[in-house]
Amino acid sequence: MINVMEFGKYKALIMYDPDIQMMRGEFINLNGGADFYASDVESLKREGEISLKVFLEECERRGIAPTKAYSGHFVLRTTKETHEAAAIKAASNGLSLNQWASKVIGEAAFA
Repeated sequence: MINVMEFGKYKALIMYDPDIQMMRGEFINLNGGADFYASDVESLKREGEISLKVFLEECERRGIAPTKAYSGHFVLRTTKETHEAAAIKAASNGLSLNQWASKVIGEAAFA
């Protein structure tokens, strides 16, 4: 099961890893990796905040944007907000944006 945890405007996918018996969080709208682990929800929130803080500080130190640039289009035009939400929805379903969009459009077109 995959869930999304929000840290302000940043979002992380939360998954359970049975091999290490811990939950793993992975930020999905950042330009780089900032993952975190914990065995309970409160610790996961705390570790996520720490991981995000370290990542954002490093981006600032290097002078790079911390988030991916969502262009607002993928063949068709949409808002940046809709593009980001679709990317998050696709990832939370274990699909690429293209796979998810194709599935959703196909379901709507053939309904």
